[in-house]
Amino acid sequence: MLTCVIRYHIDPTKKEAFAQYARNWGEAIPRCGADLIGYYAPHEGSSTLAYGIYNIPSLAAYETYRARLADDPLGRENYAFAQRERFLLREDRVFLKLVSG
Repeated sequence: MLTCVIRYHIDPTKKEAFAQYARNWGEAIPRCGADLIGYYAPHEGSSTLAYGIYNIPSLAAYETYRARLADDPLGRENYAFAQRERFLLREDRVFLKLVSG
């Protein structure tokens, strides 16, 4: 099992747009095959860092999941929403493996 952590740098004046984006992924991601842990928006400290976290069985499963997400109507709309509203300034993705037990 792999955990994908997406670190977003968001426009701090558009937190509600990010929250809508996160809610949309809350529907689309599980439907497309990943186990969504959650999306997290800034609360205290940094006003620009946000995270999306989900589990996926393997990198091969990730490729299948990404294809499903690209074909999903809400997934397509959410990508377009982010481009249109321009609240995502940067996005970094890392895959982690649990090693503590």
